[in-house]
Amino acid sequence: MNYDVIIIGAGPGGIFSAYELTRKRPDLKVAVFEEGNPLEKRRCPIDGVKVRSCIRCRTCAIMNGFGGAGAFSDGKYNITNDFGGSLYEHIGKQQAIDLMKYVDEINVSHGGEGTRMYSTAGTQFKKLCIQNKLKLLDASVRHLGTDINYIVLGNLYNELKDKVDFFFRSPVEKLDILEGGGYRVTFRKDGQEEPAAVSARYCIVSVGRSGSKWMEKVCGELDIPTKSNRVDLGVRVELPAVIFSDLTDELYESKIVYRTEKFEDNVRTFCMNPNGIVVNENTNGIVTVNGHSFEDPEKKTENTNFALLVSKHFSVPFKDSNGYGESIARLSNMLGGGVIVQRFGDLVRGRRSNEKRIAEGLVTPTLAATPGDLSLVLPKRILDGIIEMIYALDKIAPGTANDDTLLYGVEVKFYNMEVELDENLETKYSGLYIIGDGSGVTHSLSHASASGIYVARRIAES
Repeated sequence: MNYDVIIIGAGPGGIFSAYELTRKRPDLKVAVFEEGNPLEKRRCPIDGVKVRSCIRCRTCAIMNGFGGAGAFSDGKYNITNDFGGSLYEHIGKQQAIDLMKYVDEINVSHGGEGTRMYSTAGTQFKKLCIQNKLKLLDASVRHLGTDINYIVLGNLYNELKDKVDFFFRSPVEKLDILEGGGYRVTFRKDGQEEPAAVSARYCIVSVGRSGSKWMEKVCGELDIPTKSNRVDLGVRVELPAVIFSDLTDELYESKIVYRTEKFEDNVRTFCMNPNGIVVNENTNGIVTVNGHSFEDPEKKTENTNFALLVSKHFSVPFKDSNGYGESIARLSNMLGGGVIVQRFGDLVRGRRSNEKRIAEGLVTPTLAATPGDLSLVLPKRILDGIIEMIYALDKIAPGTANDDTLLYGVEVKFYNMEVELDENLETKYSGLYIIGDGSGVTHSLSHASASGIYVARRIAES
């Protein structure tokens, strides 16, 4: 065996697996294979002005590289079992919370010491939400911010780089099971014509959401059972920060769920960014929308943005939930050349937004997007739910339903198929673990990181 442990993917799950292995068993030889670049070389050319669509880089700087898709996120680590995945179903609720708290300690000790922990415990807003047919989910959240998150990741890499062998721009082409135990990874180093291979006793797969198609292929080849997951579709809302300031000052991020009266669908807020910016996101060549915020006061804006998402689960015979989400996102790109933006007032009046009405509005957009009509993109059922939710939020945060509130579309959250795993996050093959968002078990930074710690401890003990 070339290594004791091979980790495929340098996202949160892979990073924290490597971190805990070096801490618990520094004698083990560990290798990490990553399709993307080191952190400092991750740069996306899409700026929304000169470059507005994907130019098909050899490796996507937003989705791949050290830190995974979460490297340029808002850096929110939610400590909760109420959302973010179903890790607790495998390892137990208390252990899941304990591991997320341990992840938080690591983040704080690696550059996040000046950041604040928010909590919904004892908040008055829970009662206010219930009175208006809304549900506020329980959570504690550490907000690192996009800037501090980058620093934490850099410090983690500097600590690991001399203890772990990192192979960047080295996509894994094949994963094989060796006779007698162990695993062989075949990869192609950037610039090399011929593939190479290494082997290890243990293998941790942590390929994230961008590795969903690769994960599906591997599960098919190794006959590992899977089941279809969901897809979340919606928009990103941008409005003056003062409208949501009561909630964001106390909670920072509030996960609020509303059950629509018309279709009884659940609509939820997601990824709230007080005084933040709206940004483009590239997923497999499709430009969608996301949001960031920063700890640095000089980078703060006068706007707050958050997503409103509707989850769609599919039953037989259809099972390609991600393909469904991608088709809607492509339609948005077709009509707008990228992301579409529309005033809420224009949407409810059934008219397309234009540059003049947006420029005259109270909200200055933080993303250069194409004015358009979201009703030509999103299915009616989903759009009706979003409109209902905006009116519901207006009761706890008056001004949410103002005509000038901006809606960017589309926002899509893709989820990997859920892989069949035991209580150790181990497949039916001894020593083969699948963690993070690539497993379909976790859907967040904190859960993915915790799953990495958990598996590393199982390996260290064995």
